[in-house]
Order: sequence, then structure tokens, then C-alpha cells
Amino acid sequence: MYRVFCESYQNFINSFDENNYRLEISKPLELITDINKYTQEENKQSELYKKVCDLIYFMKENVERFPKLKAFLWTLSSRNMNGKKYNIVKVEELEEQTKLINSFLKLAYWY
Repeated sequence: MYRVFCESYQNFINSFDENNYRLEISKPLELITDINKYTQEENKQSELYKKVCDLIYFMKENVERFPKLKAFLWTLSSRNMNGKKYNIVKVEELEEQTKLINSFLKLAYWY
């Protein structure tokens, strides 16, 4: 499932020619695809890291709405990527990011 997410994320990114809102929304997802970068940002306690933590926390809170997230969250946890609520991301943005991840897990960007 993690591999599907990573490859789908890359396919999603490659489907755009220039910056737009969807690319901006998806920026924090990049950390999830790169464990080393995630760890570096975690050590710095960067804003990007905190955004990912908000997202993972939000996904855990909404797993009943998006059942495919349950297994995905388990794979993140096994990589020491865990959610924490920092409240720096708007709920609307978290909702869009979660829907995007859900579409990745449903193979919408799987080629």
C-alpha cells in the first residue's frame, strides 16, 4: 500500500505542468514518500513536518469515513510516521489532502 501511495503521488505530481492549487495542497505529502526527508524535518520540527503530523492525525480521526486509510495509517506507523495535532493546517485543507490520499489508495493515479 505504501508503494502504491508513493508511485501514485509521483504520477499525480507529474500530471501538472506548472504550480497550481492541487500541487500546493499536496506539498506536505512529499514527506510521507521520503522517510529520510521526513526524519530530517522531524528533527528540525519544521512547519512542513507539523503539517504532515496534522494530516496524519486528521486521517486517524476520519478513518471511518475513509476506510482505506486504516491499512495505510498502519504502514505509516510502522515507519514511525505518527500524527500529532498542531492545529496549523485548516480543516478544509486537511479534508482535501485526505481525499487526495484516498484517491491514491483507490488507484486513481496508478499507471
